[in-house]
Amino acid sequence: MKDLQKAIVYMLFSTLAFAVMNGLVKYLIDFSAYELVFFRSLGTLILTMVFLLYKKIPLLGNKRSLLVTRGVAGAVSLILFFLSLKYLPVGTAVVLRYLSPVFAAIFAVIWLKEKIKPIQWLFFLLAFSGVLVMKGFNDDLSLIGLVLIFSSALVMGIVFVTISKIGKQDHPIVIINYFMAIGTLLGGVLALNDWRTPQGNEWIILSSLGVVGFVGQLFMTKAFQIASTNQVAPLKYLEVIFTVLIGAFWFIEIYTVWAILGMIMVIAGLLLNIFYKSRKVS
Repeated sequence: MKDLQKAIVYMLFSTLAFAVMNGLVKYLIDFSAYELVFFRSLGTLILTMVFLLYKKIPLLGNKRSLLVTRGVAGAVSLILFFLSLKYLPVGTAVVLRYLSPVFAAIFAVIWLKEKIKPIQWLFFLLAFSGVLVMKGFNDDLSLIGLVLIFSSALVMGIVFVTISKIGKQDHPIVIINYFMAIGTLLGGVLALNDWRTPQGNEWIILSSLGVVGFVGQLFMTKAFQIASTNQVAPLKYLEVIFTVLIGAFWFIEIYTVWAILGMIMVIAGLLLNIFYKSRKVS
């Protein structure tokens, strides 16, 4: 019981950190998505490199081809997510990015030969119906933004399956380190043509992206290490609540009744799938 209480606290810190990072990225919307990915990745990379060198953990890991695949997919998904924030309310973008487990399940069927029960497809249908409700009753929702965020979720599905394939054969920080190294390289190269030199406090805010992102990753990892997945995974959706509140109070984003209903449908479909899988495991 004590471990579960700790895990809940860790997930609260993690989801709040990620929500703050989402808000900071939205605030820095005048910078290119590539430059934001560069700073977000570089900040975390410094911390992961220090950790791995201090603990004398081999940087290159064991499953190198899978680690590179995870890093590239993670960086591309992050770029697409940051790009979508120029077109979508931050809360909406975060909700739709959480469709990634649906794509992960589909990839797992193809790649890992896993089976999906018919009832799980119904849960996924509920989640996608929520997207239709959000778009169908909201003409202001950008089609470009939707394409970007769906692409981000799809690529993130590849990330989940790749991590599953890596399993426990590599240290979690090694996996994150690959992601951040590739994100720094890819974001930096793509940002060259549209680079904007930060001014004054912008340096502090941009630098904080990596720190806040690392805190989110660290506490999420700690939570999953001391409690079962079915106990911890549903708490990840607190990020949606925190991000929607940040969007409403910081950026004065207005969410219609249909938008909120659609969000609830998306989250409900994904949570039902988590609870169903946890029941099957138990």
